[in-house]
Amino acid sequence: MTSAPIKARARELGFDLCGISGVGDFDELGHLPSWLARGYAGRMTYLNRSAKRRADVRRWLPSARSVIVVACLYNTDRPYSTEVAGPDVALVARYAWGEDYHRVMKERLRQLLEWLQAHAGEPFQWKIGVDTEPIQERAYAQRAGIGWIGKNTCVINPEIGSWILLAELVTSLPLEPDAPAVDQCGTCQLCLEACPTQAFVEPWVLDARRCISYLTIELKPAFTPDQAAAIGSRVFGCDICQEVCPHNAAAPISPRVEWQPRPALDRPSLATMEAASAETLAGAIDGTTLARTGVERLRRNVRAALNRQV
Repeated sequence: MTSAPIKARARELGFDLCGISGVGDFDELGHLPSWLARGYAGRMTYLNRSAKRRADVRRWLPSARSVIVVACLYNTDRPYSTEVAGPDVALVARYAWGEDYHRVMKERLRQLLEWLQAHAGEPFQWKIGVDTEPIQERAYAQRAGIGWIGKNTCVINPEIGSWILLAELVTSLPLEPDAPAVDQCGTCQLCLEACPTQAFVEPWVLDARRCISYLTIELKPAFTPDQAAAIGSRVFGCDICQEVCPHNAAAPISPRVEWQPRPALDRPSLATMEAASAETLAGAIDGTTLARTGVERLRRNVRAALNRQV
């Protein structure tokens, strides 16, 4: 089985990028333990529990020989948050505007798997990963040539930038790997300098505890006053480090309907979100990644953005 028909089929199914990584003791996989030891994961204790499995994809699928990495471009034609006028707009991370990417990408990967099973010419073992499984997907994305890991820890593709979502099909098939992506950040540090909470301790090292995405999505307790002040008008995630990246200055726009913003998430006002009933908010976020945070934490974030008591 060669990689060309796999990549062609992946594109037919709606993936914008597809690359293949081998497996091994890659340098990129070795940074997690020290990052965790420094406490940068905050309350994301699931990362500590799964650290040993994340050290090598073969601990997840012992027979693994190849990792097929796919990516979807989710950029749409809306302005960046840094271009939105006024502090009264509730800012939601771009990837969360449309359908839940976990569901969309997992279904496409299942279709790719079915095609591969029909054409591989031999039985094989497999596992599918879409963000929530114990696999360091950025490391394999870099090894698969999808893009390099930027100083802001996002994967950046030289042609389409970093507005991409990743997923993986791990298989026991011995596929020919692509050449790894080459770092093209150079001396640029715009992403590090633009972070409003100084969450980047150094290039390629994010202290999640300071990150607005962590505060608004992962953190469950009530905010401290400092945390509430830090989020600004961002009620779910943060895109600043990607918005200032030169590789996203002319990023292509995806025409795919699943990534277009739902009306309720298309630059809503903070006041509108605060006034909405729990039922209305639940309906607005149903089927999106905001459902993971839930109505109560979303309301907490909105109140913090409005300088209300949280």
